[in-house]
Amino acid sequence: MSKTQRDQFVQNMPSFNLDTLADSWSSPIVARSEVGTFSGGLLHPRTLANLDSLNEGPGKIMIGNRACYSTKKLVAWMKQRQKE
Repeated sequence: MSKTQRDQFVQNMPSFNLDTLADSWSSPIVARSEVGTFSGGLLHPRTLANLDSLNEGPGKIMIGNRACYSTKKLVAWMKQRQKE
């Protein structure tokens, strides 16, 4: 794919709004095991586990022995990492 074709492809792509993720999720929290479903496959639970261990994740909430995330904080963290 040439640079011109790639630029045209990117320009014609519909914009993706991460805020719709939190709006469509039925709970105010997301279990780490569900981040793949929540993000449409953009994130993997192991990725967040690794980032949490480096204190670079969105800030986990422990409920028993399960790591969870606030939907609002998770989306804000994803937006912070988003590149155009």
